[in-house]
Amino acid sequence: MLERLKAIEKRYNELSEELTKTENISNIKRMTELSKEQSDITDAYESYQKYKQLINAIDDANSMINDLELAEIARSELISLEKEKEELESEIEIILLPKDPNDGKNVIIEIRGAAGGDEANIFAGDLFRMYSKYAEDKGWRIEIINEEHGTSGGFSQIEFMVKGENVYSKLKYENGAHRVQRVPATETQGRVHTSTATVLVMPEVDEVDIEIKPTDLKIDVYRSGGAGGQSVNTTDSAVRITHLPTGTVVTCQNERSQIQNREKALQLLRAKVYEETIRKQEEEVADSRRSKIGTGDRSEKIRTYNYPQNRVTDHRISLTIKQLDRIIEGDLDEIIESLITEDQKRRLLGE
Repeated sequence: MLERLKAIEKRYNELSEELTKTENISNIKRMTELSKEQSDITDAYESYQKYKQLINAIDDANSMINDLELAEIARSELISLEKEKEELESEIEIILLPKDPNDGKNVIIEIRGAAGGDEANIFAGDLFRMYSKYAEDKGWRIEIINEEHGTSGGFSQIEFMVKGENVYSKLKYENGAHRVQRVPATETQGRVHTSTATVLVMPEVDEVDIEIKPTDLKIDVYRSGGAGGQSVNTTDSAVRITHLPTGTVVTCQNERSQIQNREKALQLLRAKVYEETIRKQEEEVADSRRSKIGTGDRSEKIRTYNYPQNRVTDHRISLTIKQLDRIIEGDLDEIIESLITEDQKRRLLGE
């Protein structure tokens, strides 16, 4: 641990020096790269500075143990300092865990109504609203890429981008099947129904991350049937792109122009093809996805929202919170922070 911290300290100081050089200050791209690299190791650097101060304080206290007048104070101080050192070492272990390279990225989320017909689509709409409110609380921004409304409300399918700081690091844990238990508005006898919606969370993928050849794409344009202002039903602004090698199909009709819809559709396509590529690679290497909290299969039931009991249960970590009314309004912090903590614990244990 100490060797890694020393290496991080050395690199942090090198970056500080690089950031003051005239040739770098005039290069915005270079300054951005250097600043980001330094930002990524700042927590480890600062923790190491604090750790060295603690070690010095412990050495000073030990040197006073043999002084009759100061021995009692020194022993008391040592107990406190050793406890603080132990706690800091635990924090540093977590800080030094390998970072998910996608954690700092924006995400594209796809929500689909699954089992349950109209009620599943309504629930998909509830989930979209929940994530929208959570994003708003975090200061993130949402852009809808494509939406297909349910006949009784909600969405049979909706895809949207969430932009902000470290979005993927929080929302990646939402991947999987979400189950709702409640009395639908259409139920006349008050019976509780169970419905599901699936959530797929994908990191935004740059063109350099995955190669998609223009010759592998079939692009169709058609007249918008949804949002889009004056262009709706007047111009062929909606775009459907098919990735021929994988059969992946994406659509976008929410922007006013065909060019904007095409760009957003390509963003969604890159994310979906990347996700599928990674999934297949991991399946070939090992069945490790099942043990990972943040990368579960969409068919895996991860959470139940029980309205009659005002209860939410996350099945991956056996967490139950009897405040569904608060959670469905976007107050997801307790669930997500618990998932992050459990994920870190498993990784520390080498699972």
